[in-house]
Amino acid sequence: MITLELNGKELKLEVEDEIPALWVLRDELGLTGTKYGCGVAACGACTILVDNKAVRSCVTPIAAMANKKVTTIEGLSQIPTGKALQKAWIENDVSQCGYCQSGQLMSATALLLNNKKPTTESIEKAHSGNICRCGTYQRITKAVLEVAKNDL
Repeated sequence: MITLELNGKELKLEVEDEIPALWVLRDELGLTGTKYGCGVAACGACTILVDNKAVRSCVTPIAAMANKKVTTIEGLSQIPTGKALQKAWIENDVSQCGYCQSGQLMSATALLLNNKKPTTESIEKAHSGNICRCGTYQRITKAVLEVAKNDL
């Protein structure tokens, strides 16, 4: 039995400890906003927040999330910073194909929750593990900087 807080709700799961969190989220809980991309933590599509840190759920066992606060893209709007980033994403036309965007948003949220005044370089570093095949990196950086100015 694994207990965690998922998107603001306490949850008890009866799953094998070593199952990657991604598959528990998608297959067991129906939270399909977290994407499967590469399966080796190289693309960032599966990024979620665990205690406000960006974590690649495709390689992280669900047991590593026991007694922690987990946020997926479905719960991002409950966090003021996450909600502001979602708005900035729309205003800056960040998303094109959209596949990587949940992971991009989660990485951006983790960055701003842990660094209120990021530089362009720190934004690029925080997103270096998130691949965007459409190449919207400049718009991502612009959106993150706009939200950082509002001091959430």
